[in-house]
Amino acid sequence: MLYIQQPEEQISKLLSAIGQPARIQILIVIGAREACVCHLEAALGVRQASISQHLMVLRKVGLVASQRDGRNIFYSLTRPEIIHILEQAAC
Repeated sequence: MLYIQQPEEQISKLLSAIGQPARIQILIVIGAREACVCHLEAALGVRQASISQHLMVLRKVGLVASQRDGRNIFYSLTRPEIIHILEQAAC
C-alpha cells in the first residue's frame, strides 16, 4: 500500500527540520547565494562536521540541493520561498 503524507505531516516535518537556530542560519546564508561548507563555516563560526550534519537534514526534507564543482560541493535552496517564511516568523 502506498503511503501519502497528509499536509499537516509535511508541515510538521519541515518545521522540525528548521527548528534549530543553526539550520535557520544556514538557510539564510545560502538564501543570499549558494555556498560551500567552508563558506558556511566562516560565516557562522561553526565546525564543518556540525554544518554537514545540518545540511544533511535540510537536504533530506528537500530544502537544500547540492552541486559538486571540483573538490567543493555548493549548496543552494530548492525552495527560496522559505526565506520569506522565516522573515515572517521573525516578526
